[in-house]
Amino acid sequence: MSDAVPELPEVETIVRLLRGENGGTPSLLGRSIRKVSLFWQRTLQTPSSPDALEALAGQRVEQIYRRGKFVVFHLTGASLLFHLRMSGDLRVEDASTGLQQHDRLAIWFESSLRLVFNDPRKFGRVWVVQDPQVVLEKLGPEPLGEMSPHQFYQRLHQRRRQLKPLLMDQSFLAGLGNIYTDEALFRARLHPLRLSDTLTEVEAALLLKAIRAVLEEGIRRNGASIDWVYRGGEFQNTFCVYQRTGQPCRVCGEPIQRIVVGQRGTHFCVSCQKA
Repeated sequence: MSDAVPELPEVETIVRLLRGENGGTPSLLGRSIRKVSLFWQRTLQTPSSPDALEALAGQRVEQIYRRGKFVVFHLTGASLLFHLRMSGDLRVEDASTGLQQHDRLAIWFESSLRLVFNDPRKFGRVWVVQDPQVVLEKLGPEPLGEMSPHQFYQRLHQRRRQLKPLLMDQSFLAGLGNIYTDEALFRARLHPLRLSDTLTEVEAALLLKAIRAVLEEGIRRNGASIDWVYRGGEFQNTFCVYQRTGQPCRVCGEPIQRIVVGQRGTHFCVSCQKA
């Protein structure tokens, strides 16, 4: 079992599928909700009562977008947010299709389509709120957004933390997880335990460039397929360090090492990423 969870590229892939941009799946944009069924009470994080789900009937999907690792549905009268956590997935299917064992919530649309939240490990959560910022307000900036290299350098120096856990801190940068942090640090030739306030401005710029490069490549490849969590992605075929413990570095040939940082498996090359 890997310690990976859906990260920015995987969530972005799902959002594009829900908008009908990846082909083969009808868009949910503009469709009206007929009914919502909750099959696992704890899936609903906010509010505590499932009555809010009943109030979604008749509302239309106006926007679907990603913020960090969240999937956000902007409806005509509320916002519906999903966080996939360890094993969550969203699938669009014909409403006549039978439900599956680990389905936790289903939304029927008037157009005979159904959106289903499936989550074998039950860690995923759903929110129904009027203002999505209530849930999203603590997230840091988007790594693919407008942040400049100098601004990134300043943020690194406002903290004195090891790079690996800092980059995975969603209040510092929204969307990165284990896979893309390891791959970005390798591309930037930075050790995962390096303290953030020791980076030069040049190193900070290279790190931001590496983060954006691995995320953009991950999106192009529809994310990474690991365990049961992801679907149809190909980014795992290009991993340089993640889950390659003991295999030769693609640059220098040294065996890839694995250590545990902040209870997360961390993969790096001792030669290319010197302490």
